[in-house]
Amino acid sequence: MFWNKEMETLRGRDLEELQLKRLKWTISQAEKVPFFKNKLRAEGLSADSIHTPDDVRKLPFTYKTDLRESYPFGFFAVPRRDIVRIHTTSGTTGKPTVVGYTRHDLAAWADLIARNLTMVGLTPEDTFQNAVNYGLFTGGLGFHYGAELMGMMVIPSATGNTKRQIEMINDFGVTSIHCTPGYALHITEVVEQMGTSLPSLRVGVFGAEAWSETMRQELESRLSIRAYDSYGMSEMFGPGVAFECTEQNGLHIWEDCFLSEIIDPKTGETLGPGEKGELVITSLSKEAMPLLRYRTGDITMILEDDCPCGRGRRIARIMGRSDDMLVIRGINVFPSQIEHVLLGIHEVGDQYMVYVDRKNHLDEMTIEVEMNRQTFSGELDGLVGLQTMISRKLHDALSLRTTVRLVEPGSLPRFEGKAKRVVDRRGDL
Repeated sequence: MFWNKEMETLRGRDLEELQLKRLKWTISQAEKVPFFKNKLRAEGLSADSIHTPDDVRKLPFTYKTDLRESYPFGFFAVPRRDIVRIHTTSGTTGKPTVVGYTRHDLAAWADLIARNLTMVGLTPEDTFQNAVNYGLFTGGLGFHYGAELMGMMVIPSATGNTKRQIEMINDFGVTSIHCTPGYALHITEVVEQMGTSLPSLRVGVFGAEAWSETMRQELESRLSIRAYDSYGMSEMFGPGVAFECTEQNGLHIWEDCFLSEIIDPKTGETLGPGEKGELVITSLSKEAMPLLRYRTGDITMILEDDCPCGRGRRIARIMGRSDDMLVIRGINVFPSQIEHVLLGIHEVGDQYMVYVDRKNHLDEMTIEVEMNRQTFSGELDGLVGLQTMISRKLHDALSLRTTVRLVEPGSLPRFEGKAKRVVDRRGDL
């Protein structure tokens, strides 16, 4: 098992030696996969080509399209008899990515989740409600087994039936909940509509979609909790790759299990600390499906300063995905930027939708914004001033003109899983 206090603060030469040893092993394991064997041979590379962890940059990138083209089991480095579970990605186009796990992989994955939950102060005395999908999505079983490993009582509530979720929190004395941030906002809304509260709840673990610092403040204020950001992806076990500590200032990547780089998504050039780009990860402990320099598509940066907690490398909150980034009249826009502005305006609610159209050969962005129930008078007429103010704040943040439409509370879609707040209709024309 990897989980121990010394591993959390492993630094310097000891860390580099461990990374080098595991990187060489990973390359040897990857060579059992025809895709990697051919790629490495073409470049004249092998485990013997690697002398420091930084030599990972010699290796070729791996893309999601590579995994899809080898559907379903083409990236497995072990015989199928050694695969004890599979998960798939939640992609909406084409074939999903299939990820396989050995018993060793499942133990290592549970261990990573246990580290994360322990890092934010949870103990075996806590009760953990896991309000995410328990299917092929990795968030359900990933957190379930990690929370059990550290000894918490786990409630596998899954998604849906929000009022029942709230009853369980209060009936069972739940102290920590895991769900998407969008669903956490919906729970908050229903709690307030019911006129109740969640007095036992003190920790929220939220991931699977990008969310803003403003949303964190909103959740912490309205639920009276501490909200922590969780990051992972199915291709790298699932959740557990990086997690916030109690400082809530960046997510710590577990450097004994993952090598991380930030690159320019267009050129592939390696970027330094403080430079925003695409996160690339190489696994160091995956047995069934090792991955070399995997292009995650997630936009972030490595933080330059050390964390007061003493743990290692941190990345900034995920700002969006390179493939989710909207380019409107030449300006890059991430949905999280819009969310950050809207959640800072008292008069509006938590829900919004973004629509992108092309009119007269120009891109136009329209944002529908729900009114706050407490400030909604029952009429939308006469709110031109508020619309103008929201448009101005969005323009200041995005450097882009937008059309804002205010709508009644409760009229926009709610999401139990990953929120789908952007509808790009330019391709429909």
